[in-house]
Parts: sequence; structure tokens; C-alpha cells
Amino acid sequence: MAEITVFTAKKIHTMNPSLPHASAVAVRDGRIIEVGSLETLKPWLDQHAHHIDNRFADHVIMPGFIDPHLHPTLGAILLTCPFITAMEWRLPDRICPAVTSHEAYVARLAEIEAEFAGTDDILVTWGFHRIWHGDVNRAVLNAISTTRPIFVWQRSFHEIIANDAGIEWLGVARADLERHPQIDLSTGRFFETGMAVAAQSLNKVLMEPTRFRRGLELVKQAVHLGGHTTIGELAYPLLDDAREWALLSDTLERDDVPFRMKITPRALGRGKFEGNASEDVERIKGFKGRDSHRLFFGNSVKLFTDGGFFAELMQMMDPGFIDGHHGEWLMAPEQFEKHARAFWLEGKQIHVHCTGDMGVELALDTLEKLQAEKPRFNHRFTIEHFGVSNPEQVRRIADLGAIVSANVYYLHELGEAYWQKSIGFERASQMARVGSLERAGVTFALHSDFTMAPALPLNSAWVAVNRIAESGAVLCAEECVSLDAAMRAITIDAAYVLAMENEIGSIRAGKKADFTILEQDPWDVPLEKLRDIPIWGTVFEGTPFPHSK
Repeated sequence: MAEITVFTAKKIHTMNPSLPHASAVAVRDGRIIEVGSLETLKPWLDQHAHHIDNRFADHVIMPGFIDPHLHPTLGAILLTCPFITAMEWRLPDRICPAVTSHEAYVARLAEIEAEFAGTDDILVTWGFHRIWHGDVNRAVLNAISTTRPIFVWQRSFHEIIANDAGIEWLGVARADLERHPQIDLSTGRFFETGMAVAAQSLNKVLMEPTRFRRGLELVKQAVHLGGHTTIGELAYPLLDDAREWALLSDTLERDDVPFRMKITPRALGRGKFEGNASEDVERIKGFKGRDSHRLFFGNSVKLFTDGGFFAELMQMMDPGFIDGHHGEWLMAPEQFEKHARAFWLEGKQIHVHCTGDMGVELALDTLEKLQAEKPRFNHRFTIEHFGVSNPEQVRRIADLGAIVSANVYYLHELGEAYWQKSIGFERASQMARVGSLERAGVTFALHSDFTMAPALPLNSAWVAVNRIAESGAVLCAEECVSLDAAMRAITIDAAYVLAMENEIGSIRAGKKADFTILEQDPWDVPLEKLRDIPIWGTVFEGTPFPHSK
């Protein structure tokens, strides 16, 4: 039997209401033996070999942070590409300054293209958004280069814009591109399922093993820097199953990786907006046999309603968008209902991508039908993202027993921009209405959807408790949550969303010995300073993993 290690700390926040605070936690074989004080642990220590580890004596221990919805494959692809974004990004290997005008965007893109001189490489960049960067279309990209394939990935990852050389490089028959409902060749725009058509051709470059492994190493660093010990991949596969799985397994199933990843497969294959529900159920069942220690599937599946939030393709109820444009369905409503029913009858936990209030409504209407047809307890039907909603939908979520995994970062980056340019002040200021969820008693988690937001749980908690927009203004203070709720949303309630609350999310006897080590106590700092708390590192299954200095 292994020796017991006892970690002491200035304070331990257990996230267990029965024993909220402690000063020592005993660990053996990767699991918690008991939490309390050196005095209360004495019966264990008197009878078993042990040692006291005081390295965290001046630190605060919390349960390991959990992000239940991010995309390591997406991160691995994009982190090897140049970023041109409206917000500054601090990445493990570089700082990307903010670019906030059309002229600056085009100049920066031309500057990057010039750096490719002497090569025949394609240029793929990420971060474009029309609100800040104006109309960047096929003609604009042709003016930068007529010979180099250029692909501009929109900030949402739901849209690609290509120049003529890029369209030709894809190698897809022009007739097939012209008749696709979500491809506009006149502007070079590939969106939603049309984007997936372009991505399939880009795979051979973006997922080249050496390049992809380099990207995954950067993702590993980003995840660790955020203080995570568990993450959830919420749409597997992103691009290519066989290649993706091989590279993920080779890179992440290693002893030096201080986190685990629960994987939720997408109900339909990438690029598909319709399919046979029974065949998809059988396909999903086949994933379970791949489970390993750090990479594993649960009893969950991912479905989609409406389009990307950053792409302004969410489906909106009246009065819709200010400029009159409409959102997009990622799954036609009737197709969504068929697939939801098939997976409901299989007893799956269903996660639904919903960004607009009409997308939320479709998800809730479907859940209501399914509950009437075959009632289920503890089904944990999960609304993912929860961009725009209305107060009545919060009540329905509570009544139907659903839960939420919210991206509150929308409010910080897009709140003011969408107020002025997209959906008006009322709905923009109330996006990600997590305060209403707390008042209604709905369990909710906070996620990054990385790279849609930085993979920083404390940053997500900071937005949730302050609702500070990019300018520093507070948007709809009534939707702020308590600090307790925000910290639960990145620990025990995030574990609940992943159906892993019996293993992780709080510090109690029997659970995995996963801890995030903080240099300040979140309950002792001003709320506006929450995101600035330094993270020492993590403990994963009893093994400390400090951040490199």
C-alpha cells in the first residue's frame, strides 16, 4: 500500500457545503483519503505511513478547475495559424495585439502574406469579425494575392472566406460548390455546413502530424496555465476521426499531461446537416470501446440547433437582427427532433448547441415533447452556450429539469458591439443571463469553448460576477451571479454537467485528488480582481504540476 501524502494549505475550499473549509488533505494512490486538519486526520496518520507536504502552506487549494466545453483539436489547428483579432490574445508562445479596423486588418493580413514570400504555403488566419473588420470578401483577398490560397477563418470557426486561388486550391467541383446552400462563391464565403466542405480540404495541411502535434502542445500549455485538471471535448470529431484520434491519443495519453478529457461525440458527422438517426446511434455506441485513462467517452451526445454566435448566425425570435438578416439552422428543426428522440430513447445525456433564443426554444420544445412521450429523471439535458435567451425560457429550463453550460465571455467581448451593430441594447446586455439561472435554482457551468474564449476559468468567473464589457462598463448588473455560484460553476457544478460529480469537482473522501493551487483566496480579493489571481499550478491525481517560471 502506497504512502499517504498530506498536503497542507493556508485554506482549502472544498466546495462541499458540509465541510466548506479545511487546512489539510490526505491523498493516496491518486485519491483523497480524507480532508480536514492535521488533528482530524490523526487516526489515519497514526496507522499508516505518511509524509506531510507543506509546499502549499501559503497557498489556497481548490478542487481542480473544470472546463466542460472546449475543443483541443480546434485549438491545435488555430494556434499554429496567425491570429488577427479585435481583442488582444495572450497565447503560450506569443501575444497577438488587437486589430480593430478594416484598414488595419487588411494591412496586417497583407503583412503576414508578405512573410510567406518564397514559399508555396497556403495562408490560413483566424479572428476576423465584420463588426470590427468590415467587409473582407473574395475581392479584398484577391487584392492581397491572386496566386497564394488565402483562407480567413471567422472568429466563430463557423465561417471561412477564401480568395480565388483558395477556392481553386480546395479541389472541389465548382458545380458542387455553387449548389451548396451555405456557400456563396460571389463573396468567397463558406459558412456553417459549407465551412465544413472547405475544412475537409484544409485537413491535409492543418492536420499534418508535425504541425498538429505542435498545436496540441500549445493547447496542453494553455489548459494547464488555466488551472484545469478536467476538460470536456464537446463536438468530436472536429474534422477527421481517424487522424484526430490517433494524434490526440499520442499527445495527451501521457504521464506528463496533468489533465483528463471527457469526449462527447457529435450526433451527425462533421459537415452533415441530415442523416439516419438509428445509424448515428450505432455509430456513437462504437466510440466507447476507445476509452483510456485520460481520454474517454461517457453517455453523452452533442446536437446542434442554430448557427454560430460570433458569426451572427444564431436564430433570433422577433424582432430579429437590426439589419434584417437571419440566422441559420445547423440542423433542420425536424431533423433535430428525430435525432434528439433517438438518443433520448437510448438514455443519452443530450448536449445542445443553442446560441439564439429561437435555438433555445427549439431545444426546449423538443425536450418537452420527449418528456411527455417517455419521462426521464435526472436526464441532464444541457443547453450549451446560452447566448441570447429570454426570462420565460429560464423558467422553462427549470420546469423541464434541464441544465446549462454557459459561455459568459460573449458578454465581455460582444455585449457592446452587438448592442450597437446587431441586436440592440436590451437583448445584448442580457446575453448569458446566468443571474436568472441562479435565482431559478438551475444548475449551470461556465465554459470557454476555447478558442471562442480564453481557456481561463477564473476569467469566466470574473465575467459572471461582474458582467464587465470590453470598455469597462457593466452590462445588466441584475444578471451578475454570486461568487459562490461562479466558483461552483467551474468546479462541482461543471462536474455535474459532465456527469462526473462523484469523481471530481469537490474535495472529499473518495474523489480524485485533483486540485488547483491559487496564490490568493477568491473570497478575499475584490470581485473585479478575480481573474488576476495567480495560479501556482495544479495537482492531478495526487501529483503536483507547477507552472514553469
